[in-house]
Amino acid sequence: MTASLQTQRPRTRRIVAVYVSLAIALAVFVVLNACIGSTMLAPADVVGALAGGGQKTVAAQVIWDIRLPRLIAAILLGGALALAGFLLQTFFNNPIAGPYILGISSGAKFVVAFVMIFVVGSQAQMSSWMLVLSAFIGSTIAMVFVLLVSRRINSMAMLIVAGVMIGYIASAATDFLITFASDQNIVNLRNWSLGSFSGTNWADIAGMTPVVLAASVATFLLSKPIGAFQLGENYAQSMGVNIRAFRVALVVLSSLLAAVVTAFAGPISFVGIAVPHLVKRFLGTSKPLIVIPAAFLGGGIFCLFCDLIARCAFAPTEISISTVTAIFGAPVVIAILLKRKRGR
Repeated sequence: MTASLQTQRPRTRRIVAVYVSLAIALAVFVVLNACIGSTMLAPADVVGALAGGGQKTVAAQVIWDIRLPRLIAAILLGGALALAGFLLQTFFNNPIAGPYILGISSGAKFVVAFVMIFVVGSQAQMSSWMLVLSAFIGSTIAMVFVLLVSRRINSMAMLIVAGVMIGYIASAATDFLITFASDQNIVNLRNWSLGSFSGTNWADIAGMTPVVLAASVATFLLSKPIGAFQLGENYAQSMGVNIRAFRVALVVLSSLLAAVVTAFAGPISFVGIAVPHLVKRFLGTSKPLIVIPAAFLGGGIFCLFCDLIARCAFAPTEISISTVTAIFGAPVVIAILLKRKRGR
């Protein structure tokens, strides 16, 4: 008993240290994203703009109209991507499963493009809920295709290849649709399909927040069944988990989380793969009750960091967020693959 307590204490201290580090990193990147940009602001100016009420200063307009919605979107959507990746990795028992790799983000992009071109048209603007619903339908369709393929393919490597092929097909179909779009829609679709938090406004925040928070809470409430499922399907059944309902819940939640990201920021790569892996490595545990909140925080921090680079690296030119996330996320995926090869 004493030995067990002695081993438990260092693990607890490590977990606490990781959460404290995540909280500090989140605060630092929030401040940096609020202060740095084409208009440089001192921290005191940011505080003054936030506390200034209805004052229409330049700093207040920059903070309230541009930077604050953007950084909130980066936190929420980055966290949603990390949770979607964690759920998919649990579902397929594969550390490199993610919404971008499996083609789920591309499926969401295709349906949103279809609705934007043929349903809404160039004269109207899609509402937040129409965006989310369209993206959810697309991501669910792509997920169903991946599941159908997984029933015929036993190799996880081949499943990932099949997911990549589904993504290519959906992307090609989206490019084909764009040939029928108006000039205005072509510009909008091109900017959106590259992935960016630019242009996020408070209406977007109001649309994405309830979806992300509800799906995130639902994911956290599934911590116990997920933990049992990680130990094997038979063990989960012996613990009273309804496997069929559990699998449906994982599919719906992962598709919804990936959909809301694609709807408001476009497809963003590698966050869903890299962040859950890094979080589990830093924490030294894969217990969902501990990993899920940390993954959400880590996804938000990672996207804040990448968005800061996307805005400032070649200012005033802004690069797509997926370009930056790929630069930092792809090496993590390569490291995972090398580790699995050494393990074999």
